[in-house]
Amino acid sequence: MNRPEFDNYASSYEELLKDPVRDRFGGSPDFFHLRKRDLIRSYFRHRNLKTDSMRYLDVGCGKGELLALLSENFASVAGCDPSAGMLSGANNFEMRVQSNVRRIPYDSNGFDFVTAVCVYHHVPVAERTALSCEIGRVMKTGGVLVIIEHNPYNPITRLVVGRTPVDSNAILLTRSETSRILESAGFSVVEWRYFLYFPEFIYRSTGDGLEKGLGWLALGGQYAVFATKNDASTS
Repeated sequence: MNRPEFDNYASSYEELLKDPVRDRFGGSPDFFHLRKRDLIRSYFRHRNLKTDSMRYLDVGCGKGELLALLSENFASVAGCDPSAGMLSGANNFEMRVQSNVRRIPYDSNGFDFVTAVCVYHHVPVAERTALSCEIGRVMKTGGVLVIIEHNPYNPITRLVVGRTPVDSNAILLTRSETSRILESAGFSVVEWRYFLYFPEFIYRSTGDGLEKGLGWLALGGQYAVFATKNDASTS
């Protein structure tokens, strides 16, 4: 079996992500992870959904940064990733190697919440619906899935992605493409929004209110699509 691509990046992953535009926008190294955490917390809070009894899985979890930030909000957290090298730096949670895009290494109907953050643009186009069906298999009916992706309509995003080594094979997908993939896999899209409009120093001073007001505008650096698993989803 070929060595997973991200095994080649694992030892220097943070260094390879560095970009002068990205670094000026993000400021602190954890800014982008914190924004995703806050976005997810906001979704559940807005819908009055309690998460403290939920099981959470992060598909394509890398080194587990988002799991660490959200672990206190869920009853249990787990992750999987194709790269054993990436997982070797995340020893605080249950982590399993996903050696096949069509098979997530967890039992069926086990998770209430699943994330796939900047994963799909690394997945071959022909495999994206299959991965979504497989995510549906490991989720409970009514469970929540969020896919977060780079926004190809944002020129700065395209610039940074285009010169980032870890994204050399990336094929970006639009928010509407993501929604169609999820619907074809038996999910119902319930909410979406664009985010990362402003650099960290502006976001810290204005809070999330300004970005929420712009969430419909397809110019944010990334977007999130929230969906729920239907009764008819693959199981």
